[in-house]
Amino acid sequence: MDKWTIEATKSTPCVEFDPERKLLAISGQSYPDNAFKFYEPLLEWADTYLNDAANGELHVNLTLPYINTSSTKCFLMLLEKLEDAHNEGKRVEIAWYYNRDNDSELECAEEFKEDLTLPFRIIPLD
Repeated sequence: MDKWTIEATKSTPCVEFDPERKLLAISGQSYPDNAFKFYEPLLEWADTYLNDAANGELHVNLTLPYINTSSTKCFLMLLEKLEDAHNEGKRVEIAWYYNRDNDSELECAEEFKEDLTLPFRIIPLD
């Protein structure tokens, strides 16, 4: 798979995938007009990457100061794919970075982590 980037806009996060580093990073605000349309390529990529037996490891770094309801639904779909890969024995881990002064960011990360068994760290930013 090739390295790729979706540049951030005012209402969408930056999405970067580096297959050599086995890293997916998503950072920025997420409130697109059509969340599914924005996240659909990422969800398709996740299916392709995670279903390839050669790809047994993925590190996911998330920094999402704001995420709206429709984006949350898309993230739940992504997290389900990551959880399934983890349950199949792949090394999948999430690091969610949040501003320690923003309680809603922390609560959002905790809610996503709640139902997952894969390694999921919530890390404050200084």
